[in-house]
Amino acid sequence: MKNQTDLPYEKFLAYGAQNLTDAELLAIIIRTGTKGEDALSLAKKILSMNANQSGLLQLQHIHLEQLKSVKGIGEVKAVRIKCVAELSNRIAASRMHERLDFSRPEMVAAYYMEQMRHLENEQVRMLLLDNRCRLIIDTVLSTGTVNFSVLSPRDMFIRALEYRAVYIMLLHNHPGGDPKPSGEDFTMTARIKAAGSFLQIPLLDHIIIGDGRYMSFLEEKLL
Repeated sequence: MKNQTDLPYEKFLAYGAQNLTDAELLAIIIRTGTKGEDALSLAKKILSMNANQSGLLQLQHIHLEQLKSVKGIGEVKAVRIKCVAELSNRIAASRMHERLDFSRPEMVAAYYMEQMRHLENEQVRMLLLDNRCRLIIDTVLSTGTVNFSVLSPRDMFIRALEYRAVYIMLLHNHPGGDPKPSGEDFTMTARIKAAGSFLQIPLLDHIIIGDGRYMSFLEEKLL
């Protein structure tokens, strides 16, 4: 018979969350097991689903249906697990955001990499910044197959003026993983740069996110 402090919930009460393994933490979220397998066994099974990743990080990349395919994990438990993963992601992003310097392309790319590198479609985001290069607001301009010709600089700068932005920054991802800019990327960057110069709201950078790689127009001296 198991000692009570061998059980994840009781171990939490006795020693605190910091002394629990990833599997034990997840077992508490799952709460109950199924016939022949307790919650801890189910947690270990989930954490070993992805051979390319280990630990809690992979929960962000396991789809709901994959979780539900584990015997003993129904929709309610699967949703609970995905919500915990998203909360963890947002907490980490919030902490990083507090010390993020938007004048440094490598920091900006690192911050957005995990959010954008796995997107199946292209997404364009505009960041509005104050005079100290701090984020005012982050807005998605387009999702899907990016056609920069339909993105209106007029609409973008109306938003920038509304929020009294001093700088703007563009980010978009390349789902294929290669951050090399296309001809259209160059054309749109030039259009936004020209409009920003006229309105005295400079385009600080345009960063393209690939798979673990990025390209910055600022770093490449293309602005």
